[in-house]
Amino acid sequence: MPVLLLLGCPVCGDLVCDMLSVKGEDFMEYIAVIAAAISGFAVGGVWYGALGAQWMRAVGRTKEDIAADKSPLPFIIAFLGALLAAGVMRHMFVTGEIVGAMRCMAYGAGIGAFLIAPWIVLHYAFAGRPVALWVIDAGHTIMAFAAMGLVLGLFY
Repeated sequence: MPVLLLLGCPVCGDLVCDMLSVKGEDFMEYIAVIAAAISGFAVGGVWYGALGAQWMRAVGRTKEDIAADKSPLPFIIAFLGALLAAGVMRHMFVTGEIVGAMRCMAYGAGIGAFLIAPWIVLHYAFAGRPVALWVIDAGHTIMAFAAMGLVLGLFY
């Protein structure tokens, strides 16, 4: 947070921005972002639970490999990423006056489909990753961002 205060808002560049505010009345803003992050994280659980076998095949891992990896770090990183993404989405929605559950969900899906997923595919293409992995991970991104948008839209 101190770095953000020195540099200003990473989205709009303002030194004083609603994204950086910590006033008491902003409590619901934080709840909205946390709830949206939880929804995006939960989508991952459902998505990869349903497509786990295909994902493991695409990344060349087995159930035994997954079971042997006891580190919580991937889950911590995933949730922190969802929290950061939800915070920036909230800021974009507020500054862009994007309101309503369905509209925010559509914007979230658009962000996932047209901003985030293409970069996943770009990296996977250069890394020689299987197309099945592109589809699984990009699909998850679109659905998670749609869910985060929906939850944010329920608050506005």
